[in-house]
Amino acid sequence: MKLKVLLPYQVFAEVDGVKRIVAQTAQGSFGLLPRRLDCVAVLAAGILVYERESGGEVYVAVDEGILVKAGDEVLVSVRNAIGGMSLGKLREAVEREFVNIDEGEKQVRAVLARLESGFMRRFAEYHRG
Repeated sequence: MKLKVLLPYQVFAEVDGVKRIVAQTAQGSFGLLPRRLDCVAVLAAGILVYERESGGEVYVAVDEGILVKAGDEVLVSVRNAIGGMSLGKLREAVEREFVNIDEGEKQVRAVLARLESGFMRRFAEYHRG
């Protein structure tokens, strides 16, 4: 199989000769083999594992996204990915990176909520006046 991991701003990985892939969804993990039927899956944040025909498993931490298998091509599109480390170091990196992203998202959501409530208050005042 051919695996391509896409981020919003770049291609994270392009790998030929993949013999199996294990991905995480909200319902649990599932595996892909070359002759599996085509499918689409919504990925949960977790560890994507793939094994090359030349041997050796590779671990990639991925954020939420989508996986599409069509023929022998597997496309994984996620918001963020981290790889190239041992499984233990990868877990530490995920906790550091993804927790920081979650905190940033919370701050952005709080600012947007304040902007929306201010807009709605002014709109209501304008509508009444």
